[in-house]
Amino acid sequence: MAKIKLQLIKSRINSPIDQRRTLDALGFHKLNSVVEVEDTPSIRGMINKVNHMVTIID
Repeated sequence: MAKIKLQLIKSRINSPIDQRRTLDALGFHKLNSVVEVEDTPSIRGMINKVNHMVTIID
């Protein structure tokens, strides 16, 4: 499958618990960290939930 690279650009401090858990599920640990995930509909939904905190890298 295709892969997507994501970067965490906004801190998870003071974010709701469901968004923090979504970031954990995507594999983020630190600010400005980059993770590579598969492009599936469930992952796209997770990205959509925290789209204000992550960015897609080419």
